[in-house]
Amino acid sequence: QVQVVESGGGLVQAGGSLRLSCVVSGSVFSVTSMGWYHQAPGKQRELVASITSGGGVTNYADSVKGRFAISRDNAKNTVYLQMNSLKPDDTAVYFCNVQLTTRYAGPTYSYWGQGTQVTVSS
Repeated sequence: QVQVVESGGGLVQAGGSLRLSCVVSGSVFSVTSMGWYHQAPGKQRELVASITSGGGVTNYADSVKGRFAISRDNAKNTVYLQMNSLKPDDTAVYFCNVQLTTRYAGPTYSYWGQGTQVTVSS
């Protein structure tokens, strides 16, 4: 049993900041990568940022480079997304994705959180 829970969304004015958190718990053997995606109404879900095991390799969508920062706390099984200089176009539901194994040499599974709403006002 694996649980992925996001938090930290809310309403913020343009130019403001939010910090999203995603905690994974349960029968986790090894987390290989974690990422944040967002989905606006009528749009496809898109990758915002990702981070690999060890926290040394990150990837960002061009639209958020220089504004967002992804980080990971392995001891807490948590990934964060620090969002600065927020724009109205950032408004979306943000989903946490975790790729992990539940046993040694086992298959890799992908888990999604329920999503957290981020709304940026003009």
